Amino acid sequence: MSVHAAPRKRVTLGALAAKKDAGEPIVMVTAYDHPGAQIVEAAGVDVVLVGDSGAMTVLGYDSTVPVTVDEMLMLTKAVRRGLTAPLLVGDLPFGSYEASDGQAIATAQRFIKEADCDLVKIERGGTSVERARALVAAGIPVVGHVGLTPQTATALGGYRAQGRTAEAARAVIDDALALQDAGCSLLVVEAVPSEVTQALVPLLDIPVIGIGAGPDADGQVLVFHDLLGLYDGGAAKFVKRYAHLRTDAVAGVAAYAEEVRSGVYPAPEHSYSMPAEEAAQLREMTAAR
Repeated sequence: MSVHAAPRKRVTLGALAAKKDAGEPIVMVTAYDHPGAQIVEAAGVDVVLVGDSGAMTVLGYDSTVPVTVDEMLMLTKAVRRGLTAPLLVGDLPFGSYEASDGQAIATAQRFIKEADCDLVKIERGGTSVERARALVAAGIPVVGHVGLTPQTATALGGYRAQGRTAEAARAVIDDALALQDAGCSLLVVEAVPSEVTQALVPLLDIPVIGIGAGPDADGQVLVFHDLLGLYDGGAAKFVKRYAHLRTDAVAGVAAYAEEVRSGVYPAPEHSYSMPAEEAAQLREMTAAR
């Protein structure tokens, strides 16, 4: 597999719209730190999401709910420092935008000003539609998110597919249309039957990014740690492992530990030395003490 060695042109929302019109799939992936950002940059992805999934994959929380704005900003700033070409999306965490339009704008402005995000993402339809409208009116590009929305998974009955009846699917589609009408630039659709995505995509002018939403979305997104096999947690049905880096990492650290304990590491080639006359002088100095 080749990677992009030469700098690419910076991705724009117009470029994503052109991809949708041309039927060219959009590639989105999450990242949470500077090395991860450099990896996805080199791989040539179109969009990078600093998702609140980092609460679990990086920060060790049991869900996305506890992560704070300051924690998300720390992760997002680190990712920004590793990116050049892809669009950067910052995920507004639970409790940072739902209370009012003013709260949503204030939080989103921090992501734009402090972390240099290109867009921010919010979850759900309902009142989030009005939050999206207020953000867009304030000049902040927005990514909507429908279907399974992890921040409110408990209210949805847990981490399970949504829209599995015609009535429930219509509710997902209605939320998506409302978010587009509010001015969202992109839409993430998570964990819905493929038939829902097939019905939804032709109704929307904005690109639809699927995660567990079948092959008919305009693009796909996966969590960095899931696709690379780094996260030691349960994987959803839609996750495909493209590498098994956790296994390799554990083996590497175990080999290092064994060599330290056996005295193999560090070897002479891993050590610095002094000129012989300086070493002799040092021995004399220490012997005299």
